[in-house]
Amino acid sequence: MSIEVGHITKTFGTFRALDDVSLTVPTGQLVALLGPSGSGKTTLLRVIAGLEQADAGSGSIHFHDEDMATRPVRHRHVGFVFQHYALFRHMSVFDNVAFGLRVRPRRTRPSRQVISEKVHQLLRLVQLDGLADRYPSQLSGGQRQRVALARALAVEPKVLLLDEPFGALDAKVRKELRTWLRRLHDELHVTSVFVTHDQDEALEVADQVVVMSEGRIEQVGTPDEVFHHPQTEFVMKFLGDVNAFHCRVDSGTVQFGSLELPFPEQRQQIDGDARVFIRPYDVTIDTKTNGLPAVTAEILRVHSAGPVVRVELRTANGQSLIAELSQERFGTMDLQVGKSVFVRPRHIRVFTSS
Repeated sequence: MSIEVGHITKTFGTFRALDDVSLTVPTGQLVALLGPSGSGKTTLLRVIAGLEQADAGSGSIHFHDEDMATRPVRHRHVGFVFQHYALFRHMSVFDNVAFGLRVRPRRTRPSRQVISEKVHQLLRLVQLDGLADRYPSQLSGGQRQRVALARALAVEPKVLLLDEPFGALDAKVRKELRTWLRRLHDELHVTSVFVTHDQDEALEVADQVVVMSEGRIEQVGTPDEVFHHPQTEFVMKFLGDVNAFHCRVDSGTVQFGSLELPFPEQRQQIDGDARVFIRPYDVTIDTKTNGLPAVTAEILRVHSAGPVVRVELRTANGQSLIAELSQERFGTMDLQVGKSVFVRPRHIRVFTSS
């Protein structure tokens, strides 16, 4: 079941939460809406669900060619998972999952036996079959979120929508559940859209990432495309750590200290004032020049705790720079605060200065 959103605008008073947004979610994909607070990602999800109505006449919403724009939420057949679970505290796990089936009109309501079989099947799917008689207060946060997901799946939704489903959980549980969600999606293949501000979560779990800013879509692509081939300066800065500098571009080269750096062909032709971006892992550090052109820099700080070593630097012309290197390479170098080293950028991205 594909989702097609066309030219949707949504305003709250004078604030434009969505500004002419169009998006296609292919059948069976898991798509992440990623962006900072206020970017419009939750509003877009709620408009798709029918929990918010787009501005009158602003656009269209289709589920596999079916017009959903004027249908109320109960007729859109969506499963919705909230950040804070929204479980019924007075109901057991079993009753929470069964709720959507029990409140169906009598003519479409399954029998008690069918409901029981369906609920236990879902609880096995989310690895909670032994907890059917417990109440939400007796569960961990991760278990509650899995109950919420089972409840959303019980009504056999056409699409599954998740609003920051792991936002209320600690980092370790988040990482475990996002891996679990990816495996679950690969089993079910329900067209799914989830909102997150966690870039690692989006890049690890999603088939496609939709990067949003100020009510607009900045870029849509695979995790590899949006991270390694950003189309805008915002996407470059939002996804991962980055070093940013003002520069001038002349005949396809960038002046970085004493270096002239060529940059790969990009979508726009750039000359004059621009901004250059370098990922920390694309900065090479050497204690000798090795006959290669390089910029002299002083080490300001070394962060060696963790799998990657981060080195804060200041170049001879006063530019701050962060480089990352492996623990293995760090162990072969004597990098101390105050020491002079030679740095060379390997890959850069350039955007018109704004």
